[in-house]
Amino acid sequence: MGFFERYLSVWVGLCIVAGVGLGYAMPGVFASIAALEYAHVNLIVAVLIWLMIYPMMVQIDFGSIKDVGKKPKGLVLTLVINWLIKPFTMALLGWLFFKGIFADWVDPQTATEYIAGMILLGVAPCTAMVFVWSHLTKGDANYTLVQVSINDLIMVVAFAPLTAMLLGVTDITVPWDTLLLSVALYVVLPLVAGYITRRRLENKGNNMQGNGAVDALVSKFKPFSVIGLLLTIVILFGLQAETILSQPQDIVLIAIPLLIQTYGIFAIAYFAAKRMKLPHNVAAPACMIGTSNFFELAVAVAISLFGLHSGAALATVVGVLVEVPVMLSLVWFANKTRHWFD
Repeated sequence: MGFFERYLSVWVGLCIVAGVGLGYAMPGVFASIAALEYAHVNLIVAVLIWLMIYPMMVQIDFGSIKDVGKKPKGLVLTLVINWLIKPFTMALLGWLFFKGIFADWVDPQTATEYIAGMILLGVAPCTAMVFVWSHLTKGDANYTLVQVSINDLIMVVAFAPLTAMLLGVTDITVPWDTLLLSVALYVVLPLVAGYITRRRLENKGNNMQGNGAVDALVSKFKPFSVIGLLLTIVILFGLQAETILSQPQDIVLIAIPLLIQTYGIFAIAYFAAKRMKLPHNVAAPACMIGTSNFFELAVAVAISLFGLHSGAALATVVGVLVEVPVMLSLVWFANKTRHWFD
């Protein structure tokens, strides 16, 4: 591991503090950054995430994707966790904490909105950052691509009815522009760019030389990928600095069930992956997909249904704040327990 990767948790902690501090000191700068969005997708963050995803797309061997179907267990695990377990445990935890444990601290209307925001996070499986987590756990790039692609296809038809069922709202309007733009930015475009890059490198020589050229390019991009991750953290926390500092108690209350959900879902998925005897390079990404969230979609739907300053919107934002540090801790754990799957 390189210097940046070895101390990644330290850099993340510093970037969180820096993001909140800069966001509070220079709100105008971050307001300008926030304005650079289309369909609730921030374009600067999209570029940074693209920078993280592109090296992994270069590593995908498109000729071997057809072999993924021979190992269906990883796909089954991802789909069961994402669509049969995660949305319902999120709804249950939201109800347990905000209608029960925290009922005396939050008014009923706000509590209902917090639960709604949590449900929106639970129903939206991650698309973009999964590629980053997979890369950091040395996941099978080909398999990860197929897992994400199948989840995206299911999300197109299942997101609205599942959300409507759990929220008890029948007129859910799916922001198709957000959904389709995110898939295009985070999957299609970097995938095409990675394919073109890999073909050009492979055509320069024989198969061994081509693979060596791919590895060399990926190594060159590693520092930029880490920098992209760190800048993303600074921007995300900077954009939410005012909320973090003005409503610290509510953020803590929302974060508690979200943390339980995240670590709990990962534990269920990781235990199941081990019992299913999945190889680590399939198990780790499968568990990351089941654990992380498509926060752009969740935030967009929360704003459209409940309003920009609603409790639902705040809950989805807290999901963004919690996800990056928590997922990095799970990456660390997955790497430390790689030998469990040998």
